Amino acid sequence: MDTKNNNYKEYNFIENNFYELRNQICSSFESIEKSLLSGNNFNLKPGKFIKKSWKRKPDKGFAAGGGGVMSIMNGRVFEKVGVNISTVMGSFSDEMRNKIPGAKKNPNFYATGISLVAHMHSPLIPAAHFNTRFIRTTKNWFGGGSDLTPTYMERSKLVSNIFHSQLKNTCDKYNPLFYPKYKKWCDEYFYLPHRKEQRGLGGIFFDYLESDFDNDFEFVKDIGQTFLETYSKIIRSKMDKRWNDKQKRDQLLKRGRYVEFNLLYDRGTAFGLKTEGNIDAIFMSLPPMVSWT
Repeated sequence: MDTKNNNYKEYNFIENNFYELRNQICSSFESIEKSLLSGNNFNLKPGKFIKKSWKRKPDKGFAAGGGGVMSIMNGRVFEKVGVNISTVMGSFSDEMRNKIPGAKKNPNFYATGISLVAHMHSPLIPAAHFNTRFIRTTKNWFGGGSDLTPTYMERSKLVSNIFHSQLKNTCDKYNPLFYPKYKKWCDEYFYLPHRKEQRGLGGIFFDYLESDFDNDFEFVKDIGQTFLETYSKIIRSKMDKRWNDKQKRDQLLKRGRYVEFNLLYDRGTAFGLKTEGNIDAIFMSLPPMVSWT
């Protein structure tokens, strides 16, 4: 791959799809903000997404470094939700090239992806994470996943069943082995060894997907639609219910686990920092308020 000569533009259609999905998500979430009928924040104004673009400094010898667009909303249902698009290209450092498939022979890379993290005002609605990405070195592959983090794990069986059943249905359309494999990967990935506990309800996590390009891309697109439709329904089913101060304190404590995982173990955070991505975009996933006591 010769990213120095901008041959990566042949994959613009993947980036364009991520932007289309971003627009759908933002429209859907702004509609949710307008639809609140009761609850603690009913008298507040509905939120709207604010978009901010950024550029990455080119690596030595490259004409461009890429960049992205952050879309952030602080509303009355969504305490903080960010939907980021990033497309970066350049050359991996010696440290990174030994860890990335296909980069040992040639350190040049191209990566594009969409990432979403939602932290809700209501402790009754789980926080959500979703991302899909495409990476090209001398190899090319898709990765991504989706998972939920509720305040109360033991009280969230119904939400878990709904979320997992929809993910399984989508996975099964492409390969019956996908769901059990990617669910297990998610459970193993979103685990805090220092706490000896799961971060949340799980979901799916996949990486290095490079079997059939067209089929893999369709799967990635389908996972995005499944997440949007399912999570939106979960939010709408709970957003008009009131919560109390104790439940909010419990939520802030649970968010501490989220912060610990993202700063200590998350691959996306490490990848963004190692490739000199935008700091605000990298730490977009962190909640606006959190507590450890």
